[in-house]
Amino acid sequence: MEITTTSWILAFTASVILGISKAGLKGIAIIIVTLMALAFGAKESTGLIVPLLLVGDVFAVIYYNRHAQWNYILRFLPWMVFGILIGVLVGKDLPEKTFKIGMSGIILVSVLLMYWWDLRKSKSVPSHWAFGGFMGVMAGITTMIGNLAGAFSNIYFLAMRLPKNAFIGTAAWLFLIVNAIKLPFHIFVWKTISWETLVIDLKLIPGIILGLFIGVRLVKIIREKFYRKMILILTAIGAILILFR
Repeated sequence: MEITTTSWILAFTASVILGISKAGLKGIAIIIVTLMALAFGAKESTGLIVPLLLVGDVFAVIYYNRHAQWNYILRFLPWMVFGILIGVLVGKDLPEKTFKIGMSGIILVSVLLMYWWDLRKSKSVPSHWAFGGFMGVMAGITTMIGNLAGAFSNIYFLAMRLPKNAFIGTAAWLFLIVNAIKLPFHIFVWKTISWETLVIDLKLIPGIILGLFIGVRLVKIIREKFYRKMILILTAIGAILILFR
């Protein structure tokens, strides 16, 4: 694989942003996906990203493990796995334009509902299984097709009113499990992961470590109330950027 200097710069930048995201600044996954697609191509980049995500997940789990809320993981994970299986089956044939428009619309509507909910200062959380089921299935489909599950998991965990550190720790474990499940599909079904792509990933790990170092320090200085608003804003911006990807 011939890799230009520009591609390396884009990929290293993406790995730094990935580290920052895994450290707790959620909602910026679309930037990572876009930069990697520009560097290596849309289909090829999906496989390249997964091992990098796993590296970031391991660091995030080690750092935030004590804050994880397993009851939310166990409630959300089965639906997400079901969504992954759907994504494996339809991922090759689904028109990209249809996927982008549909996903962006759902995310933006969800963010607006969350914002309206916050304005009402409601302390209740959605209790019906259909809410978690829908968000989980959508997260599974989008994580398999475009590594973009963060928007739906963000909305779910915000709806559950998880505090900042619990939000990060719970998401860290969820995505470590989910990305590990995705790995064999990328290797044996889509064939987007090879020894060659793994060598590229190894060279990008220092960028992830740098991003984690930056991200942990940023999360510490962000106040609880502002963190919630920031995640909603970044998620909405990400949904809009998907349309231009």
